[in-house]
Amino acid sequence: MSNTTKLALEASLKKLLLQKRIDKITINDLTADCGISRMSFYYHFKDIYDLVEWVCVEDGKKALQDKKTYDTWQEGMNQVFEAVLENKPFILNVYSSVSREKIESYLYKLTYHLIAGVVEEKCIESALAEEDKAFIAEFYKYGFVGIMLDWIARGMKDDYKEIVERMSITLHGNITNSIHNFEKVKKN
Repeated sequence: MSNTTKLALEASLKKLLLQKRIDKITINDLTADCGISRMSFYYHFKDIYDLVEWVCVEDGKKALQDKKTYDTWQEGMNQVFEAVLENKPFILNVYSSVSREKIESYLYKLTYHLIAGVVEEKCIESALAEEDKAFIAEFYKYGFVGIMLDWIARGMKDDYKEIVERMSITLHGNITNSIHNFEKVKKN
């Protein structure tokens, strides 16, 4: 039942965002649309922005579908861009209504897991410290998020497949090189 309520709130939020800005939507609007009590809303989320974050992260997880390996990250990133594009009215409304920091936070959580999975896979035979792995994932996460935010800011008009292809060309071998560079420094 718990997940059913969350999914109902997600559907209501997306529906209401087609009609008005997020800062004009109230908890009462959402609960009335879902047919649930305010108490039910607060059982799951602390506020509307908590719901927005949950929706973004859940949509991202669905889009990634375990595409977190070196061989599949590009497909996973394409799927993230597709999910953002499929939810364009929702994303643009949130982007224009919520602070950039909040949007960055949502995207950071999503992309960090994608990149951390790739880094972890490439470190299988490495004794690289966890903090070094995290640093590498964090570094690339910022690049991914920056590129996606620029794409969103331009109205999602550019071909995202070309963007992901360019990211792939840029990153080819770089995560592995970063791991080797950290290992060399640790040995010295």
